[in-house]
Amino acid sequence: MSKGRVLSGMRPTGRLHLGHLFGALENWIRLQEEYDCFYFVADLHALTTDYADAKPIRDNTREMVLDMLAAGIDTSKATLFLQSRLHEHAELHLLLSMITPVPWLERNPTYKEQQQELTTKDLSTYGFLGYPVLMASDILLYKANHVPVGIDQVPHLELTREIARRFNHLYGEVFVVPEALLTEFPKVPGTDGRKMSKSYGNAVYLADSPEEITAKIRPMVTDPARVRRSDPGNPDVCPVFDLHKVFTPQAERDTIIDPGCRTAGIGCLDCKGVLLGHVLPALRPIYDRRKELATRPELVQEVLEEGAGSARKVAAETLAEAKAAMQI
Repeated sequence: MSKGRVLSGMRPTGRLHLGHLFGALENWIRLQEEYDCFYFVADLHALTTDYADAKPIRDNTREMVLDMLAAGIDTSKATLFLQSRLHEHAELHLLLSMITPVPWLERNPTYKEQQQELTTKDLSTYGFLGYPVLMASDILLYKANHVPVGIDQVPHLELTREIARRFNHLYGEVFVVPEALLTEFPKVPGTDGRKMSKSYGNAVYLADSPEEITAKIRPMVTDPARVRRSDPGNPDVCPVFDLHKVFTPQAERDTIIDPGCRTAGIGCLDCKGVLLGHVLPALRPIYDRRKELATRPELVQEVLEEGAGSARKVAAETLAEAKAAMQI
């Protein structure tokens, strides 16, 4: 591929929702047409926070892979694999941990933030502190030129870049220093107006039927100041309008939805009806394809085994180069 190699992964937290679709999958689907793409299920990363109850990870992996395939990840164009199937990730993680200064990890902005947010979990573990080193091994193993991230994730990638530069300085040029492939992700609110999240119970899933989607969107919160049908609204503070930005063509938003809301020309139920008129046709093909894929019980295992075989060819070669450079 003339434009280089892309590496990205996703933790298996269960079924994927609209936030995942527009925050990652749609971008992955575009990239697989232009780059040599490696996408993986980050089950080892899931252990950094969910080590106390790892049982759901396997089922979550299956659900997530089905969603990925249904959404359009094409294994003839991209390599899709399970992180833990390749021991090279763990082995390079160990080698890189030997050269990574602890202060680099402690200054990671996510380290203290997640400790404060995930108060129900004990995150005072080496694995959680060192997860950026595992992330670096994921990226550097495949000599990825680009890693798709949002602007807020650039500091995380910079740590991978620092580790790569330190290794190359100590042992010789082995690793590609990856660049951020900056991507703007649309705001996808949940049905209660907060960020869409499984933990909030406000998600619209790719596996939801048209009836389930309708039942979730119809009662969605709107502009809280719009109490009566005759009250004008403000689409700038309305979660439903944020979904219109994702699904509804701009011309229709600008000429019908936005002015209709501000002048009370349309009601909230009418607005949601227009939204559903775009959401349901857009998601129906994913739902139908996922339903068909789910009838093939061995499909996920076959896809991940094939992907692991392809990924291992690259990962094993890179690990061998790293070990040779370190003279071990």
